[in-house]
Amino acid sequence: MCVESIPPPSSRLTRRGVLAGAAALAGTTAVLTAAAPQADAAPREGRARGQAGGDLVIEGGTLLDPATGEVTEDAVVVIVDGVVRSAGRRGRADVPEGAEVLDARGHWILPGLVEAHIHLNTAAEARDAVRLGATSARSGSTNFYQDIAVRQLAREAPKQAPRLRAAGIFVTPDLGDTILADPELTPLARLRDGVRSPEALRRVVEVNLARGADVIKTRVNERAGLPEQDPLAQVYDREQLSAVVAAARRGGKGVLCHSYSEKGCHDAVMAGIRSLEHGAFVGERTLHEMRRRGTYFTPTLTAIAGLAESSDPVLAERGRQYLPVLKRAVLAAHELGVPLAAGTDSSGGKITPIGREVELMHTAGLSALDAIRTATTGAAKLLGLDRTAGRLARGFAGDVLLVDGDPLSDVTVLKKPVRVVRSGIAL
Repeated sequence: MCVESIPPPSSRLTRRGVLAGAAALAGTTAVLTAAAPQADAAPREGRARGQAGGDLVIEGGTLLDPATGEVTEDAVVVIVDGVVRSAGRRGRADVPEGAEVLDARGHWILPGLVEAHIHLNTAAEARDAVRLGATSARSGSTNFYQDIAVRQLAREAPKQAPRLRAAGIFVTPDLGDTILADPELTPLARLRDGVRSPEALRRVVEVNLARGADVIKTRVNERAGLPEQDPLAQVYDREQLSAVVAAARRGGKGVLCHSYSEKGCHDAVMAGIRSLEHGAFVGERTLHEMRRRGTYFTPTLTAIAGLAESSDPVLAERGRQYLPVLKRAVLAAHELGVPLAAGTDSSGGKITPIGREVELMHTAGLSALDAIRTATTGAAKLLGLDRTAGRLARGFAGDVLLVDGDPLSDVTVLKKPVRVVRSGIAL
């Protein structure tokens, strides 16, 4: 059975849209209300950008620029209206009179980290992500468009949520309760085989775009985190994935694809996805194709390492088998020049520090600097934030991490930031 050929849903804000978004907003409404006075008091320039940024001077620490690898001792970072005005050695910066000063002596200063695969379903999870160092992020999908609301929360109250690229709902054969996320999806409940036809795939993408998704998330394989599923079993073929990619491109969006098997990875890349997620068994031919196309690899090593610690024997064995294979794939990808992005795949109420993914990238064979780049300049480029996040330079976002030690000698310091600054606001 196919879905009726009707126009895609309107992107205008309607009463239907407000009601459908109520579940997502429920977790953030109280936070937005509480933040309203601060947002109203934000500098005029900050409000014009739709951001509630602050003014802050960070001085005395050791500044690392991930883009160049340059290290600056006794550095000063000046943030005005949530944006970096200057960053460099003391004496070269024009420090505004009366500005709030954060003493960074004895600490290293880095840009806020970029988390390329995370599931933020509540305001509490969004706050935890920021406090653990992820000041920018890309959603790996949510059940009821919560990430759309989290994105708005980040704009209104930056310290409450990372700057977010929202994925909306998962384009998957069985939508389950997600069928209730939007009334426009309910006709899909009549489909005997689920979301598989070109029309049905296109419909889910169109609803996501109408709700304001920045990216589209789909899958080619079953899940690794469910013992009853086989992660190497393929659920969409190349033609179906191409339908998803084509629908997303019509809306000017890219696609991230959950994957494990080599055939699944290859089909996804050949279909034109923007980034391959997980990809434990990605092979050399696919990596070469990814390099040629500029397809990103987000391996989510953290999630696979977590499986190995599971109390479920099936998941634990799966994690033990998959992790070394995935680490070899990461190193092979890096050596070939495939762009890498760090993502923890955190979900279910527990947020893992993005610094843990950097640590695992390093243990996979990347240098400390290259591992840091996967969570700064590399991930920022994937998210389309390469002129906003991933560096502390003039015109970039005033998102900062202070860590207790040299991350070039010990990347594990990134797992426990001493202080986080989000848009010029110290947490």
